[in-house]
Amino acid sequence: FMSETAAALCLSAWYHHAGDRMWQTLTLLFALVPCALVQLSLVFIHRDVSRDRPLVLLLHLLQLGPLV
Repeated sequence: FMSETAAALCLSAWYHHAGDRMWQTLTLLFALVPCALVQLSLVFIHRDVSRDRPLVLLLHLLQLGPLV
């Protein structure tokens, strides 16, 4: 999960360096939107918000929820 996100960010940086804004935007869009949806599903399906666990919520906001 983390390596896929890191690879997408590196690819996006490469596209930025090459001056190709369309592919950079698409790469970021297709990499970060699914990450955000996974984090939202982990928060609401596993009910991490209802418990008083601010560290878990912070990890979800930092896209590190699957590590919990």
